[in-house]
Amino acid sequence: MLQLFHSGGPLMYPLLACSVIALAVVIERGLFWALVEYHRRRELVDEVLELSRAGRLEKVREKVSGCRDYVVRILISGILHRDFSPAKAMEAAAADELQRMRRFMGVLDTMITVAPLLGILGTVVGIINSFEMLEAAGIEEPGKVTAGIAQALITTATGLSIAIFAVFPYNYFNARAENAVLNIEKYATSLEIIFQKTAEQVPAKSAEEP
Repeated sequence: MLQLFHSGGPLMYPLLACSVIALAVVIERGLFWALVEYHRRRELVDEVLELSRAGRLEKVREKVSGCRDYVVRILISGILHRDFSPAKAMEAAAADELQRMRRFMGVLDTMITVAPLLGILGTVVGIINSFEMLEAAGIEEPGKVTAGIAQALITTATGLSIAIFAVFPYNYFNARAENAVLNIEKYATSLEIIFQKTAEQVPAKSAEEP
């Protein structure tokens, strides 16, 4: 493996850096999403909505104490600002959560783009070296020429391998973030509807009173 690395030429070093960065991001994001799934409390989210519909907001605070579910945190932000602008509060909280979910995705995207380009650059450099060796040694020493071609093929294969390795988790993490967006919109909209109905019921009750 070490011999193959050295055979690829100097561009193997930036390719190695790309692979290390991509692997670090994949591991970090994988652990992040594992923790997100571990902290999910879907039953509690539904319970928060039911308690909000019943107007039992103090009970909501007791239920969600210490909860790290991202949907619950967003709903609580709306509940705390229900007398002002719950929609804006939940929007701001959702932006913070999504920023955490999409962290380092730009770095991984860059590695997916840069690694094949470095591989192509290695191909060009290897072919240039092959022609220079061919001109200097002639066809009597084909081994020197094939060394440059081998260098070109190794860097290309390495760059493509890094991109292929990174693109699957990249798409998976993006899909998880998009799914989180849908969950946030679903429950935030439900809470907004509950607040609207509650606000409509209060004036109606006041009008019925003598």
